[in-house]
Amino acid sequence: MSTESSSTYTVDTEPAVESIEEIDLNEYDGRPVMKFVVAFLIGGVFFLLPVPYQGEVTVPFDIVVSNVTESFPDAVGVYSLAIIVAGGVLTTLAMVGESEVGRYDLSYFETSTVFWALRVAGLLLAPVMFFKLGPGWLHTPGTGGLMWNTLVYSVGVIIPIGAIFITIFVELGGLEFVGTLARPVMRPLFKVPGRAALDSLASWVGSYSVGLYVTRNVFEAGGYHKRDVFTIATCFSTVSIGFVGVVAATLEILPLFPLIFGAYFFCVVVTGAILVRLPPISTTPEEYIAEPDPEVAFSGSPTDYVRLAISEAVGKAEEGETFAQAAKRGFVDGLKLTSLILGTILAVGLAATLLSANTPLFDILGRPLTPVVAALGIPNAEVVAPATIVGITEMYVPVLLVTETATKAKFFVAVLAVSQLIFFSSVGPMIMDMFSDVPVRFRDLVALFVMRTVILLPLIAGITHVLDFLGYL
Repeated sequence: MSTESSSTYTVDTEPAVESIEEIDLNEYDGRPVMKFVVAFLIGGVFFLLPVPYQGEVTVPFDIVVSNVTESFPDAVGVYSLAIIVAGGVLTTLAMVGESEVGRYDLSYFETSTVFWALRVAGLLLAPVMFFKLGPGWLHTPGTGGLMWNTLVYSVGVIIPIGAIFITIFVELGGLEFVGTLARPVMRPLFKVPGRAALDSLASWVGSYSVGLYVTRNVFEAGGYHKRDVFTIATCFSTVSIGFVGVVAATLEILPLFPLIFGAYFFCVVVTGAILVRLPPISTTPEEYIAEPDPEVAFSGSPTDYVRLAISEAVGKAEEGETFAQAAKRGFVDGLKLTSLILGTILAVGLAATLLSANTPLFDILGRPLTPVVAALGIPNAEVVAPATIVGITEMYVPVLLVTETATKAKFFVAVLAVSQLIFFSSVGPMIMDMFSDVPVRFRDLVALFVMRTVILLPLIAGITHVLDFLGYL
């Protein structure tokens, strides 16, 4: 390992591959084993256990978040307003040279001038949205209403609650267990550590917000370098399984949900495997911002991987915090992160949705794609074509454009909208703000959105035609 600067580290040589006989496995003492098992079950039940709820099958995490946002909308609104204002004020204090307020260190809020401006913009917009000030077009269900009542409320609640349970899971062995078992897939296919599987899993079953929270924590602990972070943030910050169901229900094709989700999963895998080998991801430096903690290079049988996974998990649980300490730290970290990004999401997302709703920009951009969509054999090409572009503003908007089209067109857009991943109502500004030290730039995200779309159009068209041929559509 070498140090390139006071804050950047690199690993000069790859560690030698070891077998199970060469690794000093941890002893399976009762207390750390129990800590790991309980933490794993807590995380597994909260994020993964399917339960029936109001006529649908979902997970406890989604039930908790939905109940909080739906049962206490006024309280969530006040909380969202307060945390956005706090983020803007604390960032401003940090940027004008204040190092601390009382005993509270403000260095966490230091950022670039651009994101300082965006957080301040969020600070100014939050009272406008909360009190419904200004013209009516600012608060329509597809613009300000969507941003404030849906996205801001959801992200504001998801991150702190998710952070409690994901921190318990990660700090008490879950990351090591999942990461070790996933190495044979994640490293050769996506060129990332096996532990990245947890980030992806957190996005699939919870929210991309929780997945990005995991990524940020591992990055700060030296578990990822900058290229790992770029890959994970742009290729695996997926919309949740539950939201795929919302998309299917909106288009009245819920019986096709298993096919939509299967196609979505396949598309994320294919696009990820391709894009990690192309710029801008492939040219991102392999630099760490903390003392590097790469995974142990290992080769063995499936049984050997299970033995190593349990050993690594138990070792982490033994040295880890108590459940209460992990939960408290997760909640506090979640609140800090939320104050950091929620104003940016509001400012950028509102601009993006207003642009989509009130200008013909995306219709104009989509027109050249009409013959392309038609050539791919997708019906209602003149409606579908703009939907392939407008998803960069908010992934739900393309779905609303095709509610009156043929089933094949609905299926095509449903899979495309959730597979494009990068949209600037939420995940785009969140990634740029959270990982400004990578850095993930606006032009990179736009380029990756275009590249994903180019790959996805023929891929999803092919899947659509195969399913139609088999009689499923």
